[in-house]
Amino acid sequence: MATFRKRNKKWQVQVRRIGLPALSKTFTNKQDAEVWAKRQEVLAEQADAGQFVKLSYSYSFADLMIRYRDEVVVFKRCVNFETVMINALLRRTISKIKLHLINSNHFAEYRDERLKSVSTDIVRRELGIIQHAFQVAINEWMLPIPLNPIKRIKKPPPSKSRERRLKEGEMEALSQSLEITENLYLEPVIHFAIETAMRRGEILQLKWSNFDSKNSIILIEDTKNGYSRFVPLNSTASKILKSISISGDQIFPTSASAVQQSWQRLTKRAGIIDLHFHDLRHEAISRFFEQGLSVPEVALISGHRDIRQLFRYTHLKATDVVKKLN
Repeated sequence: MATFRKRNKKWQVQVRRIGLPALSKTFTNKQDAEVWAKRQEVLAEQADAGQFVKLSYSYSFADLMIRYRDEVVVFKRCVNFETVMINALLRRTISKIKLHLINSNHFAEYRDERLKSVSTDIVRRELGIIQHAFQVAINEWMLPIPLNPIKRIKKPPPSKSRERRLKEGEMEALSQSLEITENLYLEPVIHFAIETAMRRGEILQLKWSNFDSKNSIILIEDTKNGYSRFVPLNSTASKILKSISISGDQIFPTSASAVQQSWQRLTKRAGIIDLHFHDLRHEAISRFFEQGLSVPEVALISGHRDIRQLFRYTHLKATDVVKKLN
């Protein structure tokens, strides 16, 4: 930054820059001083650019992702998933490539190789994280990366949304198998999920202080989309909560991993194939529509902010609409 000072009918200009000694010179008129100061600032910027270029020759893709993990991901809601993904990426050959050499072709090959072992949704998520890391490096860290390489490759299409619901006899099979489960909270968690359409994470973070038993409403403070919401509870859901003994602030004092492991053992004992815990959310939302709730009413319960996402749950039939019209 340049500062100007007039002394004895002459202009003295001084250019200061963090980490560098101050430069100063005296001129007979201010215009010459301004031209010199501008020139010194341009030279300083070019010197910085040279340092950046020099840095890019020693800076690898791994260095970029480590910095992104430690400075950006730590503040994200999905910190655990992205940290695991980045740590796995650091073990791959692509991470050793220098930034001045890496290009979109490397990531196209990475995409094709990953698709052989994982789902398209996981690959899309990984590429999205890498793309954001490059964008942060370009916009905020001012690294000399001319183009974001991920923007130039084709991402795999998202997989078809699951529409799995409970089949006939499966709820009975689950109930029988629940009689011998070691996780005492698994049964109420499952039934509560079916009655409320809440996600597993939302259920496990519920606190007694969030539960308004008088009005049968519960508050979810931390949701997937970042918005808290009040969920109205039917009589069955309220009874489930009132049947639980209070032991601490958490309503369901068990971990996500414990529920997941117990769920896998449960479905195996019950002889049920390809039923995920998250499918209970689809089951619940479908039941709400079958009970005659409107799209806004279901969105209030489920937390969907884009009602178009709810259309796949409606399963409307033309014959049913005719009955309503008449």
